[in-house]
Amino acid sequence: MVKYYFSADNGRTEECENFKDKCWIALENPTDDECEDVSAFSGVPEDMLKAALDEEERARSEFDEGCSMYMVDCPVIEEGAGGDSYTTLPLAIIYNARCIVTVSLKGNTVLRDFICGRDKIDCGKPVHFALKFMLGNAKRFLYCLKQIDRKNHRIQNEMGKAMKNEEIIQLLDLQNALVYFSTSLSANDRVHQKFSRTEAVCPSEEYQDLYDDVNVENKQAIETCNIYKNILSVTMDAYGSVISNNANDAMKTLTIITILLAVPTLIAGLWGMNMPVPGEAGVTLGQTVWFWVVSGIAVLLTVIIAVFLLKGNPFKRPLRTKKRKKDRKNRRGKQD
Repeated sequence: MVKYYFSADNGRTEECENFKDKCWIALENPTDDECEDVSAFSGVPEDMLKAALDEEERARSEFDEGCSMYMVDCPVIEEGAGGDSYTTLPLAIIYNARCIVTVSLKGNTVLRDFICGRDKIDCGKPVHFALKFMLGNAKRFLYCLKQIDRKNHRIQNEMGKAMKNEEIIQLLDLQNALVYFSTSLSANDRVHQKFSRTEAVCPSEEYQDLYDDVNVENKQAIETCNIYKNILSVTMDAYGSVISNNANDAMKTLTIITILLAVPTLIAGLWGMNMPVPGEAGVTLGQTVWFWVVSGIAVLLTVIIAVFLLKGNPFKRPLRTKKRKKDRKNRRGKQD
């Protein structure tokens, strides 16, 4: 899809039907024919136009045939059945003496703000356009990071009530998103620094102020992303320890139950073949007593083993260390 915009006299960004000098060409997931047409009447090399159509393309800068291209990573929120997911996509800002061209695979929130007039731009000033976009992109990263932090707190509250695999998977997705954000923000920072040196931002006070804002917002986004990433990493480790402890407690309980059931089973196996059972034909009262004796022994041994397993040895006296014995002797010596 190709759209053309220009800056009107009233300061608003308006759409036009065809190409004109000092315009902004917005390409969103363009076809090969659209790229060829834009390249023909804008003078921008076709390979520059198609560079941002690769999802794996990293942030970088390139200069060719009087055209400057600055590619930056932009945060993208994708809605899904399991909730919102966060990733990054490249967007290229290309300009020459005739026009500005932006190329992306999907719509961009910052560009929509330019179109709607929420953020004022001048299509005839490509450096100003690029700086305004970089500033809006850094703020968009901060917004997405706040959303990730809120989602992280919500998932932790849900896991505090009942720990499920779905919440752990969601935390893992957030951790992956923060890794992508951290990598993209660092790459964008290098592009920003090269842009400030190449485009001679320092001589213009307006451009320098804009660049300072871009630098501050991007640095803040990098620090915030690193903090959230460390917090989420510690959280994942903590939940891993909790899960491991719960599994150990469950295995301990099952082991105790197995041992307790094995005691009467062992005793019954040793004497059960030759033991008279009450109510059986030909069994006297004296013979019946042994059944209850063996059963009582089995119950007693089971209770004793259960006490030892659950509470430890109740008959074991706590050992006094050498230091305690020495202290008692010293106190006795002082009393004497």
